[in-house]
Amino acid sequence: MSVPIARVLAPQIDFSVLREELSLPGDYPEAAGREAEAAAGSTSLPPVDRTDVPLVTVDPPTSRDLDQALHLARRDGGFVVRYAIADVASFVRPGGALEQETWKRGQTIYLPDGRVPLHPPVLSEDAASLLPDGDRAAVLWTIELDARGETTSVRLERATVRSRAKLDYEGLQRALDAGTAPEAVTLLPEIGALLAARAAERGAVDLRLPEQEVERDGDGWRLVLRAPLAVEEHNAQISLLTGRAAARIMLDGGVGLLRTMPPPRAETVEALRRTAESLGLDWPAGAPLPAVDPGSPRGAAFLDQAAEMLRGAGYTAFDGTPPELTGHGGVGAPYAHVTAPLRRLADRYATEVCLALHEGRPVPDWARAALPGLPAAMAATDKVAGAAARGAVALAEAVLLEGRVGETFDAAVLDVDDKRPGGTVAIDDPAVVARCSGTLPLGERVRVRLVEAEPRTRTVKFVRAE
Repeated sequence: MSVPIARVLAPQIDFSVLREELSLPGDYPEAAGREAEAAAGSTSLPPVDRTDVPLVTVDPPTSRDLDQALHLARRDGGFVVRYAIADVASFVRPGGALEQETWKRGQTIYLPDGRVPLHPPVLSEDAASLLPDGDRAAVLWTIELDARGETTSVRLERATVRSRAKLDYEGLQRALDAGTAPEAVTLLPEIGALLAARAAERGAVDLRLPEQEVERDGDGWRLVLRAPLAVEEHNAQISLLTGRAAARIMLDGGVGLLRTMPPPRAETVEALRRTAESLGLDWPAGAPLPAVDPGSPRGAAFLDQAAEMLRGAGYTAFDGTPPELTGHGGVGAPYAHVTAPLRRLADRYATEVCLALHEGRPVPDWARAALPGLPAAMAATDKVAGAAARGAVALAEAVLLEGRVGETFDAAVLDVDDKRPGGTVAIDDPAVVARCSGTLPLGERVRVRLVEAEPRTRTVKFVRAE
């Protein structure tokens, strides 16, 4: 079971500067708020009753905006995956003030001191969320797999569902390891591994990068470098499976919204192979990537370089002729976002397209008309979300190291510059990734000296200590 790689307590940090800098919205406009309140109290449940399926959710422990609930079972010769997605379109009136506000926001933005939600909490954390406190409206995907994890059939429908439990990743990982997990998810490691194996055969690029996170700790904050748990990887495979099914429905129907990313360029792959060779990593012929330990300096350096393969992701709308690029290099197949409508604008419309096509009826005008504008809207909000995440970590790094200028630290070299001495290092304690000048050996351990830590500019710089 994976555990945090490093934890360091930080003093108080004021993240409001990021909210101001990025012009993040505050409270919902009055008209949008009224619509959300009215929808939360009056939206009826779908007539199709699937409350007999004992679904569970798997999310971070403090989350209440629960988009997905799942149930996994065996069948003759394979498996059945049931994946319920919050039916947000049932709560948002096309053309209303609430819909207009969600277009301005685009997605939920997460900061350490709180989220800026796409939908008002009365919906995203209550009426539309798949909380285990009653019946909920959902779009239920039923995907049948053969013994290898290949899809054999897909069905989807609006249905009333009921989650039985709100699970968190660490708790579920412990339960799976101990053999005490709920029946609904006992097959998650088996199915997740099969899906990952099929993805590797398709050439999918799967980078298990540790993530820097800023967490509250009492009255202060701590910076955590966290490797993903196995259960997180398996759970992600269920979402990817559903996104591939959605893309297939839309491509077959001639209308939709794909999440696309070009395959890595040949020169990028060749340069990465040279990097793997220089780091002493074995990259078997035919394998998408070598097996590496992300916690080792060489593994971390390789993965940092491999991130170059995952460039150019975006949204592609089409109506009629399919786009030239339909695939997603990270998935190794056509793929669409449909599993997080509480937190991501595009999913609501793509889901509605899939429902209509699957049922053999016309795509609603309000959904079809929205498709051309979604790529630009999502690109803008993805940029804001990325800036918020990077800014929060950079601010925490600078605050943590303020007052320690001149000290030396152990570090791993993640990247080196091509044209001048220097690159990027990750120090062990605290979990900081920053620029470093001097001659740096890629994938090796070095000693570095802190020369700048400025919270005002969120700048941290090191120099190699001789």
